[in-house]
Amino acid sequence: MIVVTGASGFIGSRLIARLNRDNFKAIIAVDHFSDPRKISNLDDLILMDKIERTEFFAWIKKNQREIEFIFHIGARTDTTEFNRELLFDLNTRYSMEVWKLCVEYQIPLVYASSAATYGAGELGYIDDESIISRLAPLNPYGESKNLFDQWVIEREQRPFYWAGLKFFNVYGPHEDHKGRMASVIWHTFHKIRETGKATLFRSHNPKYKDGEQQRDFIFVDDVADVCIHLMHHRKNPGIYNLGTGKARTFLDLARSVFSAMKLPEKIDFIDTPIDIRDKYQYYTQASMSKLRAIGYSKSFTSLEDGVRSYVREYLLNK
Repeated sequence: MIVVTGASGFIGSRLIARLNRDNFKAIIAVDHFSDPRKISNLDDLILMDKIERTEFFAWIKKNQREIEFIFHIGARTDTTEFNRELLFDLNTRYSMEVWKLCVEYQIPLVYASSAATYGAGELGYIDDESIISRLAPLNPYGESKNLFDQWVIEREQRPFYWAGLKFFNVYGPHEDHKGRMASVIWHTFHKIRETGKATLFRSHNPKYKDGEQQRDFIFVDDVADVCIHLMHHRKNPGIYNLGTGKARTFLDLARSVFSAMKLPEKIDFIDTPIDIRDKYQYYTQASMSKLRAIGYSKSFTSLEDGVRSYVREYLLNK
């Protein structure tokens, strides 16, 4: 059995779809199955069972002999959430318990970290485990993820194989339920459809012109590909970046959406909301040499190709 936590969410559901395509059907979906907006993400997927996240630890103890691999993708991913105790409970403490059980029963584990751990990038975006304790995330979500990364590298007892993946800006099908936290591609598509225009955040940093803020955008199916690679690889444990290694501007993104929709470009700028303005990342670009060094050689989807696929094969059909 292969376990995926956060199964009905954005990345978890796309990972299960990829596992199904590779003929893995004994999938255990773990999540809090109360949000009807997310449940539809599991439509047409082949699952062995669904387990409530509150029952997961007891389930592992009962079924540990049959578990082949755990993908721990589930988390509270709201970067505007400022309840540190809630985030610590759902993201840090819960992950610690998953880790301890994987150690006890020697179950291989891949878990989701985040590029939010890098903060403003003062130390760069290099997945060097020696700098994790010095990173300064800009929000409590990033803190909760970095706390777990730091706790992991301090452990003497570890699963026989494990990897943490620092997801950069993931976009693609099944993020409809995320609301404000959905990708800029999702928001841009819906804004264009409603008004004929795209709206981007104005720059409040003199180093960047409006729309020239840069992020490392990665297509969700590329994320699934890396997860599958690590499941088969099961060597070189550690914490890895997962982006494309190429930063692109928000103007590039908006133009790609217009192109995919076959519409003329019309772009407006608005002020970045006050509640996130001082916590806004103006530039992220994953160093991907560490993942490449362990043998991952597949190329990543370009922003233009990923947006075209997402818009034409999914969003327009929705």
